[in-house]
Amino acid sequence: MPVGYALTGAKTDERATLLAMLDDCPVPVPSGQVIMADKAYNGLWLEEELTAGGVELIRPARKGEAPRPGRQFLKPLRQRIESVFQTLKGQLGLEQHGGRTVSGVVSRMVRRLLALTAAIWHNHATGQPVLRSLIAYDH
Repeated sequence: MPVGYALTGAKTDERATLLAMLDDCPVPVPSGQVIMADKAYNGLWLEEELTAGGVELIRPARKGEAPRPGRQFLKPLRQRIESVFQTLKGQLGLEQHGGRTVSGVVSRMVRRLLALTAAIWHNHATGQPVLRSLIAYDH
């Protein structure tokens, strides 16, 4: 379940954004938390910051880098991650948000994510076979 997000410009360093998100997360990040990322999340300084915060980073190895621990978890979950992105872009319409200001975009994104979270919770609570399905609510 998402507990934090960031809306940044295209030229923003994703690694610094990740650290800022972890610092400002409304839910304390538990020690031993695992974060999966792509190979752009590299750098000794990032690894040291995450390790100091009790976070383990799983990412693919870059060219010339030794194989990293946890790499066996990346491939099976890639499809799930792409599925979540498609849900956000397709079903929730986050690419056609209609917001005209930063606060408008954020407001519309948060409302849609909260609606999806509520639907997942409701489907779980009522024993529905597919938790992420919004078909029953798509009128």
